[in-house]
Amino acid sequence: MATFRDLLSAAKSVTTEVDTATADTAISAGGVSILDVREPDEYAEGALIGALHIPRGHLEAQIEGRITDKSAPIIVYCAGGVRSAFAAATLGQLGYSNVLSMAGGYGKWKDEGREWKSPASLSPEQMNRYKRHLTLPEVGVEGQAKLLGSKVLMLGAGGLGSPSAMYLAAAGVGTIGIVDMDEVDASNLQRQILHNMERIGDRKVESAKKTLQLLNPDVKVIAYDTRLCAENIMDIISGYDVIVDGADNFPSRYLLNDASVKLGIPVVHGSIFRFEGMVSVFHPKTGPTYRDMVPEPPPAELAPSCAEAGVLGVLPGIIGSIQALETIKVLLDLGEPLIGRILAVDTTEMSFRTFNLKPDPTNLVTWANREQIQVRDLDGLCAPWMGH
Repeated sequence: MATFRDLLSAAKSVTTEVDTATADTAISAGGVSILDVREPDEYAEGALIGALHIPRGHLEAQIEGRITDKSAPIIVYCAGGVRSAFAAATLGQLGYSNVLSMAGGYGKWKDEGREWKSPASLSPEQMNRYKRHLTLPEVGVEGQAKLLGSKVLMLGAGGLGSPSAMYLAAAGVGTIGIVDMDEVDASNLQRQILHNMERIGDRKVESAKKTLQLLNPDVKVIAYDTRLCAENIMDIISGYDVIVDGADNFPSRYLLNDASVKLGIPVVHGSIFRFEGMVSVFHPKTGPTYRDMVPEPPPAELAPSCAEAGVLGVLPGIIGSIQALETIKVLLDLGEPLIGRILAVDTTEMSFRTFNLKPDPTNLVTWANREQIQVRDLDGLCAPWMGH
């Protein structure tokens, strides 16, 4: 019968070991996956920067969903180099062809003064609340902690802002700001699900704040019960990571565009009309913006509001939910956000079409030209507030 030493010897015989200095050089060069196979309590005390954590006991079940390229280089480490040798041998059996075990493990790495960090952590209550996120390899504890540290500003607490804000709050976005200067009206309730009958006549930002804080006490809600103008927009939007645009008028959209471009803040745009809607992500640093899509505002008679043209109540729920999804993708650098693309939704035929959007070479309101941007109200007037 084989002993532990026999098993370890067998594992090391089929494993390539490297010392911490060699591992450090390879990691610094980039292109290497770092795999930590220690137990959760060990990992919580400190880990290599960028390490993927899969406890040794879960390795076989989880690794193929976390590292899909079996030819990619992987450096495995544990506390002292024993579990990593077993893990490397197992990875070889699973078809991973470029695996190294770091001799000496995290203990030696830290003792030598090499770079490490304390991984993100969540409270037991948060681990339970967000556990469906935590099981997603693309989110995990690190991603959830990032969401909790993120700040998103909602322009509007109406039809689009309602589902967006609720799903972002449910997802654990730590700070949500809401700009709206309207009151809850009975006609809003057909689509604006942040509010209810008991709050008719209340300020929308206060109604929204109550709903979101009841949904998730982790979320800090900041209410801006004000008219958005050139004189206040820079102060309001500064410090936010993403802005969700639920405005229903061109003055607000152009004002937001110019201010967000000047500050380099991505905007997740949504708009609706009758049975149709659209979503795009305007990221000043990496793609086109609102002025690239709509260089000049159309005449008022060609741009009726929802009050004039009507809107199917469930439509903003669909578009606003997509806005929330795109916001999370931007915050977590997840997948391919709708940067340089427009998603058009027609609910009468239930079609989803994507169109490419390219920068307009005549547009001077760009991130590269940000120092020259002057944020002004359209036609010299404050943006009227007309929530969807």
